[in-house]
Amino acid sequence: MAKSCKHPLLLSLTFFTFFFVHTSSSPSELEILLTFKSSIEDSKNSLSTWSNTSQTHYCKWTGITCSPTSPPSVTSINLQSLNLSGEISSSVCKLANLSYLNLADNFFNQPIPLQLSGCSSLESLNLSNNLIWGTIPDQISQLGSIKVLDLSRNHVEGKIPESIGLLRKLKVVILSNNLLLGNVPSSVFGNLSELVVLDLSQNPYLVSEIPSDVGKLERLEQLLLQSCGFHGQIPESFLGLQSLTILDLSQNNLTGKVPKTLGSSLKNLVSFDVSENKLLGSFPDDICSSKKGVINLSLHTNLFSGPIPSSINECLNLERFQVQNNLFSGDFPNGLWSLPKIKLIRAENNLFSGPIPESIAMAAQLEQVQIDNNSLTGVIPQGLGHVKSLYRFSASLNGFYGEIPPNFCDSPVMSIINLSHNSLSGEIPALKKCRKLVSLSLANNSLTGKIPPSLADLPVLTYLDLSDNNLTGPIPQGLQNLKLALFNVSFNRLSGKVPYSLISGLPASFLQGNPDLCGPGLPNSCSDEEEPGHHDAGLTTLTCALISLAFAVGTMIVVAGFILYQRSHKRRSQVGVWRSVFFYPLRVTEHDLVMGMDDKSAVGSGGVFGRVYVLSLPSGERVAVKKLVNFETQSSKALKVEIKTLAKIRHKNIVKVLGFCHSEDSIFLIYEFQPNGSLGDLISREDFRLEWSVRMKIAIGVAQGLAYLHKDYVPHLLHRNVKSRNILLDEDFEPKLTDFALDRIVGEAAFQSTITSESPFSCYNPPEYGYSKKPTEQMDVYRFGVVLLELVTGRPAEQSESVDSLDIVKWVRRKVNITNGVFQVLDPNVSSSSQQEMLEALDLALRCTSVMPEKRPSMFEVVKLLQSLGSKTNVSSVEFSAFQDHLVPV
Repeated sequence: MAKSCKHPLLLSLTFFTFFFVHTSSSPSELEILLTFKSSIEDSKNSLSTWSNTSQTHYCKWTGITCSPTSPPSVTSINLQSLNLSGEISSSVCKLANLSYLNLADNFFNQPIPLQLSGCSSLESLNLSNNLIWGTIPDQISQLGSIKVLDLSRNHVEGKIPESIGLLRKLKVVILSNNLLLGNVPSSVFGNLSELVVLDLSQNPYLVSEIPSDVGKLERLEQLLLQSCGFHGQIPESFLGLQSLTILDLSQNNLTGKVPKTLGSSLKNLVSFDVSENKLLGSFPDDICSSKKGVINLSLHTNLFSGPIPSSINECLNLERFQVQNNLFSGDFPNGLWSLPKIKLIRAENNLFSGPIPESIAMAAQLEQVQIDNNSLTGVIPQGLGHVKSLYRFSASLNGFYGEIPPNFCDSPVMSIINLSHNSLSGEIPALKKCRKLVSLSLANNSLTGKIPPSLADLPVLTYLDLSDNNLTGPIPQGLQNLKLALFNVSFNRLSGKVPYSLISGLPASFLQGNPDLCGPGLPNSCSDEEEPGHHDAGLTTLTCALISLAFAVGTMIVVAGFILYQRSHKRRSQVGVWRSVFFYPLRVTEHDLVMGMDDKSAVGSGGVFGRVYVLSLPSGERVAVKKLVNFETQSSKALKVEIKTLAKIRHKNIVKVLGFCHSEDSIFLIYEFQPNGSLGDLISREDFRLEWSVRMKIAIGVAQGLAYLHKDYVPHLLHRNVKSRNILLDEDFEPKLTDFALDRIVGEAAFQSTITSESPFSCYNPPEYGYSKKPTEQMDVYRFGVVLLELVTGRPAEQSESVDSLDIVKWVRRKVNITNGVFQVLDPNVSSSSQQEMLEALDLALRCTSVMPEKRPSMFEVVKLLQSLGSKTNVSSVEFSAFQDHLVPV
């Protein structure tokens, strides 16, 4: 009997042993995730939910998505923009069903992990915008299921391995913004028949001919090869790219001719850019022969010659026509001016002739015309004034003659007019309807009559150049009320007194050639420098001021006691009516906050949205509390939702929102404390000294924070109040943006009224702010540019009233308009060894503060440009002309 029982017992023990060994060698998904996390450095505690003690199921951890099956399994890990660093562990490949891995926009500093080749189910791998370095390993071919591969914006180097060609399921390959080099193997992409997007752009060391096998990719929709070292001809095989919508071959060293039948072959083409190469030949005859035709045609900065073929008139869907910087000649095609969808015409620096026809009135969507430096003739057509969408018309250095039509500036969005260096005559029309006009240049013509006083009514006019004409009469006094960064009336026949504010800070050369002008600092001093009654008026003003002061003091004495009583009573009575929400564990009560906010804990005078207090909590931790008193009434639930949106932001350059308290008339926002105060306070100190490397660190950090708000954080946010006083500095001078997106909390109406009450003429406000209160990313970029100017010059953006009280934008632009003035704006307290980087930063700041919003770079571009400063070699100076491009938009 015992013997008969022995075998079942042995069988049971064997099964148990096998089961135990099997299960112990197969870790659970929870254990795999924890192992993956253990190799990551999480400085911001973004993965706080990833814990075996957490009551939350791992499928609900930050960035984790699971399948709906039972039991669920991890299918996706998305840890983008969480400030992570450390190592990318191979343990993640043990997740059997993992198909999506996104670690983009972090700080992983390592080679491309070889171990990821073991992720057999992976369909999408995104490691973009990290510090990944080294070569692309051949083992990448083991990712047999991969469809999307994004390694862009890293430091990946070496050659593109032929093993990528074995990944037959690839649909998207993005290797842009790296250090790839050498020749691209001819067959590496030819077998990827499923490929839809191929992006090798921004790899300057990728010196190669374009592989002809790319022409076999019949499903390819986007081919981006710009800003590389590609040379040779455009392959004829490109005619087979039937699905292509975007083709960008710009900024390479391509030569030869554009294939003649390219237009009829690529019938789905939407954007075509081969600019800034060395291409030769004539305009492709059939570029618009397909039914759809191109929408964006860009052939500028090559060596094309000959006339534009008449077939261009058939491009009924053409929106953007760019052929600048070539050798095109002959009459400019009349039909182009009246295309129904045309928005942009750029043909500057060619040999075009002929007039602008009256039919331009039919171009109802035309926005921008740049035809400078040609041989165009005729009169300015009346029809131009009927194009209500036109915001830029630049036609300098041509042969236009006759009078300027009185309706010329009737477009309500017109911003830039440049008709300099022509043969125009007659008087300058009274420009009244184009109230968004920023720049007007009529220099070097034969204009007569007076300067129209109506110019002073254009609220955002910033650049005015009327030099080298035959203008007479006085300079209108009203012009001194404009924020003119450039005012040039030299070499006319003007007379009379020049308004003092137009002389202050203005180069004398901008007034010379007018011997009958007089004023302080000019060769002729006016006979009535001190106008009659001026002294008496000063005494009267002083008397009124003293009376007002006495009345104010008396009033203060009457109400002082009452105010003090009300303040103390209010503080006592309000304790207990507050509601609070803390996003971090703060050991503080509403009573502690309310009672702790007094004059002793207040820092500075506070911003326009309320004072800031620094409080020490019972735990010893210090926090900053901002009291908002001007806001629209909204429910407690809505307020919590809006502030919670801001509290979710996790970025090293954005100050943390720790929590908030609110009552019926006040909101207290609780921020992490920054010991070095604000950048604005630092720059305003007389003993301001900061080495350039630290200033660059601040600029890059601020730019990264804004780029994160604009693009990476969901929902996308605008800061809307960027200024140096809203940039805080921690103990290591790492910048932290504060006061971001306050419009979501206080409400749009209250936000607008508060900003306006501060100063509608603040130099942080871009020119378009004067006519459009609609917030845009470009407005944030402009304000960042002002901050960058502060860092370069060491000068506060807005000076107190003094002899040199120009705001920083106007001050810099006036300085760089004079000989060697560009070097005068650099902070002399910075070592001369950093001068080259400072000049490049100044150039970027001028781009950011361009009067035309579309000329400003995005914050992402700004980050990249700032990070690249100092990487250039063998450059001893920056030519003055590099800065002039950003002064007067011509």
